[in-house]
Amino acid sequence: MGKEIADSYQKSKLIKVHEKYFMALVSIVTPAFNASKSIAKTVASVQAQSYSDWEMIIVDDCSKDGTYQLALDLSQQDERIKVHQLKTNQGAAAARNFAIEQAKGRYIAFLDSDDRWLPKKLETQLGYMENNNVAFVCSGYDVVNVDGTKIAEFMPPKRASYYDLLRTCSVGCLTAMYDTQVFGKVMMPLIKRRQDYGLWLELLRKGGECHGIQEVLAQYSIGGGSLSQNKFKAARYQWYVYRQVEKLPLLRSCYYFVTYCVNGLLKYRN
Repeated sequence: MGKEIADSYQKSKLIKVHEKYFMALVSIVTPAFNASKSIAKTVASVQAQSYSDWEMIIVDDCSKDGTYQLALDLSQQDERIKVHQLKTNQGAAAARNFAIEQAKGRYIAFLDSDDRWLPKKLETQLGYMENNNVAFVCSGYDVVNVDGTKIAEFMPPKRASYYDLLRTCSVGCLTAMYDTQVFGKVMMPLIKRRQDYGLWLELLRKGGECHGIQEVLAQYSIGGGSLSQNKFKAARYQWYVYRQVEKLPLLRSCYYFVTYCVNGLLKYRN
């Protein structure tokens, strides 16, 4: 099976060279912790991409369920998969930052170990970025249960500035991609939650907008939790980002937190 994947990869690379947009390596950042039940399907969704010039950097955060060995086994079948393991459990932000440090690609994309991409995710985003001279994009995604049943759909605005993002986080981590030739390698703040939100704000603080592609290109799994539970847990860290990461004054933080809460109620649609 490994040879079939490799042969298919080499063939697709030759074909891609003659397509409209250039071949540019995409580094996919995947933190993993106790993800043995989901990571194979996550990897398969990357291998199924119509755009083949990627590396998937899986960073195991000291899992206890065999995730690391499973990821190593998958890497033996596909040379584009790179696997690392942190020496101690440090959380998703540290795992993602380690992967970003290892990344060799011009573009940095993100995919957690229980989420999946649709086959044209990379092709669609790279084509959009080149055709529109854009350095930071996201897209729509479906919210699904562990069995893949669709619960809701999220579609981002077509454009989002730094101040738009303070009002509500409209960038789904599993759909985000940025160009390191424009931004350099930008790391996530080392906080337990909302670290991806902190990164998006850092990118937009440098100028420009995030362009939201109006198409569902990924599936976000909520596991055994619920949207309301996830929102409640995220709210405390949203406030932390305002006050401790962005260093916003109290009144401005209160204003943005209220708009965040209101927008959060309207974010997903069935």
